[in-house]
Amino acid sequence: MSIDHVLAVVPVRDLTEAVQWYSSLFGRGPDNRPMVNLAEWRVTDTGWVQVTVDTRRAGQALLNFAVDDLTTHREAVGVRGLTLDAVVDANKGVQLSSISDPDGNTLTFIGGFRIHY
Repeated sequence: MSIDHVLAVVPVRDLTEAVQWYSSLFGRGPDNRPMVNLAEWRVTDTGWVQVTVDTRRAGQALLNFAVDDLTTHREAVGVRGLTLDAVVDANKGVQLSSISDPDGNTLTFIGGFRIHY
């Protein structure tokens, strides 16, 4: 069995507000709008973030993104009007910085990520 794509689903209450916020976060609008209640951003070759209306689950998602340079990434997001929390040293050189979307879903950006520790 082969898994070709991973799609992380983020439940939100208001798709219009969420599309604006995630467009600021990713620095561009959605790559795909396959349904009226769904917007998608391709964030890696085979990884997607799907933002969808689901009022019952809104605010409960946790997403982690491993980035190549946490400092540069935080600065770029800041230029687009969003502010990530302070950088936290985790363990073995890994650093974390989080942000919550308007519904309270938590997105954490990871610097120093590696496959083996």
